[in-house]
Amino acid sequence: MIARRRRAVLLALAGGLVVGLSGCKSLQRAIFGGPHAGTPGYVIGFLGAAVADEPRAALEARVILSSGGNAADAATTLAFTLAVTLPSRAGLGGGGGCLTYFPPAHEPEAILFLPRPPTDQQAAASDRPAAVPMLARGLLTLQARYGTVPLARLIEPAEGLARYGVPVSSALARDLKVVAPALLLDRGAALFSAATGGPLAEGTTLMQPDLGASLAQIRINGTNDLYAGALAKRLVTTAAEAGSPIAAADLAAARAEVATPIMVEAGSERVAFLPLPADGGLAAAGAFQALQKNPNDTKAAQSLALALAARYRAAGGTAPALLAAPPSSGALPPLPASTAFVVLDRKGGAVACSLTMGNLFGVGRIARGTGIVLAASPRAWPPPLLAAAIAWNPHRHAFRAEVGGSGQEGAPLAVADALRMTLAMDPKNPKAPFMPHPVPDPGRANVIACLNELPGKEKTCRWQADPRLAGLATGGEDNWRELEK
Repeated sequence: MIARRRRAVLLALAGGLVVGLSGCKSLQRAIFGGPHAGTPGYVIGFLGAAVADEPRAALEARVILSSGGNAADAATTLAFTLAVTLPSRAGLGGGGGCLTYFPPAHEPEAILFLPRPPTDQQAAASDRPAAVPMLARGLLTLQARYGTVPLARLIEPAEGLARYGVPVSSALARDLKVVAPALLLDRGAALFSAATGGPLAEGTTLMQPDLGASLAQIRINGTNDLYAGALAKRLVTTAAEAGSPIAAADLAAARAEVATPIMVEAGSERVAFLPLPADGGLAAAGAFQALQKNPNDTKAAQSLALALAARYRAAGGTAPALLAAPPSSGALPPLPASTAFVVLDRKGGAVACSLTMGNLFGVGRIARGTGIVLAASPRAWPPPLLAAAIAWNPHRHAFRAEVGGSGQEGAPLAVADALRMTLAMDPKNPKAPFMPHPVPDPGRANVIACLNELPGKEKTCRWQADPRLAGLATGGEDNWRELEK
């Protein structure tokens, strides 16, 4: 077999074929064999990168990239995995927003699947009203518009981790310590409890068989099962039993929204921010514009960011009008937690997402039999400032940088400051420190940047998880021959 492959290659070369880089990869496979599309190690060379607050989710995204999936595929797997490994901040019961960029054919766009308040009066009147679950709707929309891998394949990693267990990460252990006294009062939350009665510690195994079964139903029957199928009926029943009812009509009406991002000029690049009603994007855009004028005055940028969000929440308005209005002051109440991740594929496709449960572990209750942590209604708890951004060169149709921010009121400034630093880096000095200082507290930023843009010189691409968290930035190059050793 190998002899025949070598003979075919020699004949092709003798025929005068000119073989480029991708052709060289094909020749390698023709001579030596190698993984097929959909198999880890299929991509030879630069595969992209993934950065998340929880390491296992980032690793699962890397596997998808290594298998030939694009940024949408990897982001979908990453988000479903976070629903298992970081249910305090992401889950089937919650939602969020994503920015996408797939050059050269597509300009950046936003997919919003924000947690929605219940319209049903009984659900809204409960002592802990739950949000309408939106995550699966948002991921289905992302996958339908840009994905290349069947959705069922992208759910499999999360399903397996839920069924067979996953070590508790530092991020999850930290969140459990914060809410354990209240969370563990719920009988459905016993799976987060250790034998001693306290919360699970870092490194112990978290088993979620009910959530695994729900993910299996979504994998087999499609996401609509969660909104109008057997899984929806079970969720309606068990959420009511938990004291945080969700109406069947609200589930059936749940849809993600595709929207145009807020756009800001940045020299030869443009930056896309999450659009309204995700007002963290408005706040990040305002902070970024302030830092463009005075890069060292992060206090003024933070003040402007919070004022913009407060003004929008008080009186509404459009992003252009709010950004153009004279600066004012404003304050927000204490804000809930979120988590953010960024993904880049080898062709320059990028996805940046910010996810939330509306509160740590949502309302602190689980719909028993489904494993779904119920998110908090934004009408009962103030919504978080979901912040993410993607920078690109519209003239060369090339990716430049992306940031996902978290850290309550610090999330918008985190995105703005991280973008300012990455866009200011000199492409002619690729050895200069990447992200020379952390973004201001309490903000946290996950970042991917390509100094000479992508597609193009992938060796100038860098990625980093916020150094104050125990997340993971992973990516780079794969070589199947090395993986087989």
